[in-house]
Amino acid sequence: MSEELNPETPEAVEAEEPIKQRKNGLYPGVSDELAENMKSGWADTELHDLRPIAQAAETAARRAALSARFPGERLVVPAGNLKTRSNDTEYAFRASVEYAYLTGNQTEDGVLVLEPTTGGHEATIYLLPRSDRENGEFWLDGQGELWVGRRHSLAEAEKHYGIPASDVRELADKLAEATGPVRVVRGYDAGVEAALTDKVTAERDDELKVFLSEARVVKDAFEIGELQKAVDSTVRGFEDVVKVLDKAEATSERYIEGTFFLRARVEGNDIGYGSICAAGPHACTLHWVRNDGPVNSGDLLLLDAGVETHTYYTADVTRTLPVNGTYSELQRKIYDAVYEAQEAGIAAVKPGGKFRDFHDAAQRVLAAKLVEWGLVEGPVERVLELGLQRRWTLHGTGHMLGMDVHDCAVARTESYVNGTLEPGMCLTVEPGLYFQADDLTVPEEYRGIGVRIEDDILVTDDGNKNLSAGLPRTADEVEAWMARLKG
Repeated sequence: MSEELNPETPEAVEAEEPIKQRKNGLYPGVSDELAENMKSGWADTELHDLRPIAQAAETAARRAALSARFPGERLVVPAGNLKTRSNDTEYAFRASVEYAYLTGNQTEDGVLVLEPTTGGHEATIYLLPRSDRENGEFWLDGQGELWVGRRHSLAEAEKHYGIPASDVRELADKLAEATGPVRVVRGYDAGVEAALTDKVTAERDDELKVFLSEARVVKDAFEIGELQKAVDSTVRGFEDVVKVLDKAEATSERYIEGTFFLRARVEGNDIGYGSICAAGPHACTLHWVRNDGPVNSGDLLLLDAGVETHTYYTADVTRTLPVNGTYSELQRKIYDAVYEAQEAGIAAVKPGGKFRDFHDAAQRVLAAKLVEWGLVEGPVERVLELGLQRRWTLHGTGHMLGMDVHDCAVARTESYVNGTLEPGMCLTVEPGLYFQADDLTVPEEYRGIGVRIEDDILVTDDGNKNLSAGLPRTADEVEAWMARLKG
């Protein structure tokens, strides 16, 4: 990785603030002649044929809904800033969901501001403009264009996102001078929050964040299309993994993680969350993301992974696969029980039903299986009332899905977990059974077996649609699918 050039004298670069210097850079400074040379001789690269982003109409409608909810108030929604990974390297940037949902923009330091008007609000997107060639920023600063790539000019951004654009470096002063009620989405940009520190309250800001979370509960047509894209890529990623299970056996779970990641980066933006590539007893650890264990023939592989699209919508799919392609008798018995529970859960996903219905339906099936197998004392109603099945089912049976893998997380309880299903909602149905390796309450042959099956389910006008139906679910189908891919 190359080092930035390093001007050490204030005369080297004419700027209001000196460009950040690296202590141990190899160049002692920049001559006046070089500084002058770097200012000129560059072609005009302004983009004049930019078209609006695909979701421009949807983001405009979302801003209009936000405006209607908070009339007469200034609304501030930051994208967030780069975060340091180590020394002078940063984590890959991902804009805040609230900001990306309202603008479609994904660049660091951006801020959406809705200024109140007599008829609603006037939106402005505040961004960093093209890096400055006159003061040398574009080649001397670590975030300059020659180091990290070109960014849109403000004029380009206006065309692209359909929102008037201004220089974000002027925003703090504007916000500090603002009068009247203000709300800000907190937790993403300390500088923005500092400029508003005497103008906002935690309660009012929480209301803004809750509204933006609830706005995403029902997906529009664009969002549903993006979720399907994410799922389709995820299906291909699972197929990739099955084809290289022999290489995973020769190495570790990391081979599975890397294989799926390749598909996510080729077809999407990234993985939507840390891939769970849990072989053998690791399948009993719900969020096993270390992925450093062995992959052995005869064991199960619990693969919980999702591709995130370029617009931040993620899939969330789980399959539990026999590494050697064939379930043992006990593995199949446990797998079939989880499949039966998932079938009951999916059947309960329909408009007008309660969000909790699919969880209750799946848990009832699993509780009955545990009683049938003699692992817990019945009757089933007693088990469910006391929650005794949770020793082995552990988690809830699903969650909302969208731009966050656990989407709409700060929505009001009455709008989410205690709410009613509507067409356009997208959720996961993911029951599981997990018999820990050290669980002395179950027969020894059960210990270390974990099974989860998870699909992404869209609520439709007349029931539901399984977006991830491209992956097999029954034990027989899984075995046949694996044999075909390996063959």
